[in-house]
Amino acid sequence: MRNALANHRVNLATIASWAMFSRGLAPEFPPAVNKQLNQIKGPARADDSSIRDLSGLMWCSIDNDDSRDLDQLTAIECLAHGARRVFVAVADVDALVPKGTAIDEHARLNTTTVYTSARIFPMLPERLSTDLTSLNVNENRLALVNEMAFSGDGILAHATLYRAIVRNKAQLAYDAVSAWIEGDGELPEAARGIAGLPASLRMQDELAQKLRVLRRAQGSLEFETFQPKALFQGDRITEIRQQQQNRARQLIEELMIATNGCTARFLAEQGSASLRRVVRSPERWQRIVEVAHDYDVTLPKQPDGPALEAFLARQHKADPLHFPDLSLVIVKLMGAGEYVVERPHTLAIGHFGLAVQDYMHSTAPNRRYPDLITLRLIKAALAGHPPPYSNEELEELASHCTAQEDAAKKVERQLRKSEAALLLHSRIGQKFDGVVTGLGDSGSWVRIFDPPVEGRLRGTLPALKVGQLLRVQLVATSVERGFIDFELPHQAAR
Repeated sequence: MRNALANHRVNLATIASWAMFSRGLAPEFPPAVNKQLNQIKGPARADDSSIRDLSGLMWCSIDNDDSRDLDQLTAIECLAHGARRVFVAVADVDALVPKGTAIDEHARLNTTTVYTSARIFPMLPERLSTDLTSLNVNENRLALVNEMAFSGDGILAHATLYRAIVRNKAQLAYDAVSAWIEGDGELPEAARGIAGLPASLRMQDELAQKLRVLRRAQGSLEFETFQPKALFQGDRITEIRQQQQNRARQLIEELMIATNGCTARFLAEQGSASLRRVVRSPERWQRIVEVAHDYDVTLPKQPDGPALEAFLARQHKADPLHFPDLSLVIVKLMGAGEYVVERPHTLAIGHFGLAVQDYMHSTAPNRRYPDLITLRLIKAALAGHPPPYSNEELEELASHCTAQEDAAKKVERQLRKSEAALLLHSRIGQKFDGVVTGLGDSGSWVRIFDPPVEGRLRGTLPALKVGQLLRVQLVATSVERGFIDFELPHQAAR
C-alpha cells in the first residue's frame, strides 16, 4: 500500500478522473476544443459604443487563496446621507465563447468546474478561465456590470445593468481580508499602496453586514456545514482542515446574492424567461419540527423561515461544537437546490434557505454553465435582440444542469472521502475522539475531530444518539473506495 500511495496526488487524480467518467462527466477536453482555442488570439475587445469604460474604478477581487478563475469584481462609492453605490462586474465569457461552439458544447456537457484537491476539471480551458476571460489584475476585461444604489440602512433603491470595460486593481483572498477586517491581521500586501482601497473594503464590509441582518430578519438560514480541505506538501497529503466562514466570505456572499436578485428581476422586467436557482419550501418540514422538538423547541406546523433561523441561532450559541452536525441534518431535510425556468408574470418559487424570492446564478460564468446562459440572456435583452434560448431549450437545460451539478458534487464528496482515507491509512489502530453524526438503515457514522473526517462505525454497538461523544478506534481504510471504518474500543461510549 505504501508504494502504491507514494505519489498521493497522482493516486487521487486517477481516482478523480474515474469518478468523473463514471458519473457522466467528461474529464478531458475533446480535440475540437483545442482547435477552437488555438484560434483565439487574445482577450475580447469592446465592439459596441454603448460599452462604458469603468477601468478607473477601485475594483478588486476576493476569492480563495488558490483561485485563478476570477469571475467577479466589486467596487463601491459614497453617496449622500450614508447611501452607497455598489458595482459588481461579471466576466463576459460569452464574448470569447459563443453559443454552439466546441468550447461551449463541452461546457454545456459538464455544466460546472469540478474541484478536487489533486486535480481541477475546469468547465472551460484554463487559457480562458484563468487568463483571457478571467478578471485578472492590471488587465482590461469586458464585463457585465450590475450597478446598485443602497440607502444608509441597506435597502436597495435602484439597480441597472450594462456592459463595461473593467480593470482589477488587487487580487485578494478571503482569509487575509477577513483577518484584517476583524483586526487580527495586517492589510493584505496586494492592497497596500493602492489609495482608497482600504476604505473601499471597509465600506463593502459595512454594507454586507447590513444586508446580512436584513436577510436574517426575513428568515435567511445560517448554517455551518462540514467543509474539509486537504493540504499538501508537494504531492503528499499532510493535513485536512475545516474551512471556516468569515467576514470576507460574507461580504462577497451578500453582494452576489443582491446581484443575482437584480439580474433575475431585470430579465423578468424585459419579458424574458430565466433560469432560476431555487430551494423549495421543505416538503419534510414535519421532520424538521421533530428535530427541533428534540432540542425542546416548538416550530410552527407550516414551513417558517424566521422561526427555523431563530432555532438555529439559539443552538449555534448554546452548542457550537455540535452545530455543524445539526446544520447537516437540517440541510438534508430541506432538500437540494435545483434549476427551474421561470417566465414573466408567474409566481416565483424563491430560495427558502436564503429567504429571497428572486434568485439565480449569474456571477460565475467561468465555472458554472447556468451563469453563462444568464449572461447571454442579459446581453440579448440589453441589445434588444431575441433571447438566444427558447423556453423549451431552457427547460431541458434546467434539468440537465441540475443533474450534472449533482453529479459534480458527488465526485467532490467521493474525493474528500478518498483524501481522508489516504491521510489515515498509516494510522490504523489509533484511537480518536469523535461525535456520532448519523444513525440509520445504511449504518452508523461518526466524525472524529482531529483530523476532521467522517467514517462508518461498525461492530456490535450499544444504543447511540446523534451528537453523542465517543472514543473510537480506526480499523480499516480504502482509498480507492473512500471508506473509513471505526470500532468502539472497550468502554468507549460515554
